Amino acid sequence: MREVRPQVTHAASGRRDREGAPQCKLEPDSRLTFDDLLSAAHGGREARDTVAKNASTDGLTYSAFTGWTDRPTDFAPALEGEVRCDVAVVGGGLVGMAAALRLAERGVDVVLLEAGYCGWGASSRNAGYLSNALAGDPQLLRLLYRSRLRDLVRYGESAAKFTEGLIGRLAIDCEYDPTGNVIAAVSTGQLRHLRKNMQILRDAGADVEFVDGRDFGLPGTFLGGIFERGGGLLNPGKLAFGLRAALLASSAKVFERTAVQAVEPDSTSVVLSVPGGRVHAERVVLATNAHSRDLEIAPSGITPVWTSLVETEPVDPDRLAAIGWTSRTGIITPHTILENYRRTARGTIMFGTRRLQAAPPALGAHEPDRAVVADLVQGFHERFPSLGYVAPRRAWGGWVAMTSFLPVAGEAAKNVFYAVSCNGHGLSQSPYVGTLLADRLAGDEIHDDLRAIWRPRPPYMPSLALGATALKAGWVVDRVSDRLGRRR
Repeated sequence: MREVRPQVTHAASGRRDREGAPQCKLEPDSRLTFDDLLSAAHGGREARDTVAKNASTDGLTYSAFTGWTDRPTDFAPALEGEVRCDVAVVGGGLVGMAAALRLAERGVDVVLLEAGYCGWGASSRNAGYLSNALAGDPQLLRLLYRSRLRDLVRYGESAAKFTEGLIGRLAIDCEYDPTGNVIAAVSTGQLRHLRKNMQILRDAGADVEFVDGRDFGLPGTFLGGIFERGGGLLNPGKLAFGLRAALLASSAKVFERTAVQAVEPDSTSVVLSVPGGRVHAERVVLATNAHSRDLEIAPSGITPVWTSLVETEPVDPDRLAAIGWTSRTGIITPHTILENYRRTARGTIMFGTRRLQAAPPALGAHEPDRAVVADLVQGFHERFPSLGYVAPRRAWGGWVAMTSFLPVAGEAAKNVFYAVSCNGHGLSQSPYVGTLLADRLAGDEIHDDLRAIWRPRPPYMPSLALGATALKAGWVVDRVSDRLGRRR
């Protein structure tokens, strides 16, 4: 089967967010439609029709922005003219903001350049899990990185502790609840797999334990799994914009709505070209994540994928307690493409991922695909059959940067450094990596945790599992696995 080439189209139907952004759909190849996949996974078109009927998305608002918080109104100015600095940071996500803030705190003359506004991208759009975990199945990580696994586990746990401390130090009100997180099985096969994973993680020094789903306060669908004691849940929009406020109050020079068009090292500095001028920096940090391919100098091998989230109407806690859902811990499933379910501080339920989409040639903000949202809603009702109907209220999504499971940092060219691609685990890891890289540029020896993810040039190969066809196949494997699990 040839690879699916996603295309960007605009749809006039469906509700829009308040700025009227049109839907930008990622259309699959006609040879393999969403209906075909749904039919195969759910046992035929008759069953598929029942699925579609039950997965109502009537009244749901599709947003091209995050659903966690409002957009900022205090934009920093765009750059006009020539500027010189010690370090220029490209990208205003969690990595870039943390790096610029740390450099400013250490007295470095730092400039941050952001094409939109700081916190616009995945930093404010994710599901809000502050997690110790690395991306990728532990059995596969042990196979690929056996000699580094203990260092990587230490790095993941250190990242969560650092970001937790950063929230406290900056007094960011982001609804942080240190609940930990649980990777929970929905079948006996997944349960056996997780027991093997837990032993691998324990052998590598991870602070985890195996829990029974009912005793832990999970709904009956979730049989049990691996409980990560560290980390918890928060509002990522409030975290991102709280970090932005701290950065704007620092000595760093921040320029928003300033897209970097080129980064070119010369004999004495690195020149960054923007529409209104240029920046001359001694060194540069690329914190461009999923948008790295917009710059020729950025490391290759980064694959952007789109992930979608849905939030429900508020649900009475008594309804949740009636189905055994008394824990406030975030739930993640160990599918090929994970599913996540969590309660929020505003009394709603948030769920997402499950089905990823490959990127078109040009990235940008867009509303989630209607078919993907319908599948997410259906998955929610499958996981919580005793809860009864809960109306979905809004959906949004964002671009996630993926490599082969691990985040990467290194030197792309002389005096041009990068830290990108936490593979969907950037909420805890990004502020930590940005800070460690800033300390390195400020003159410190490289930290052991930064060394654990440091890559020589060329940095890494792109993942072969993130093309449109492979992502679609992963979704099918998960649905068939669910179906077989229900039969046992």
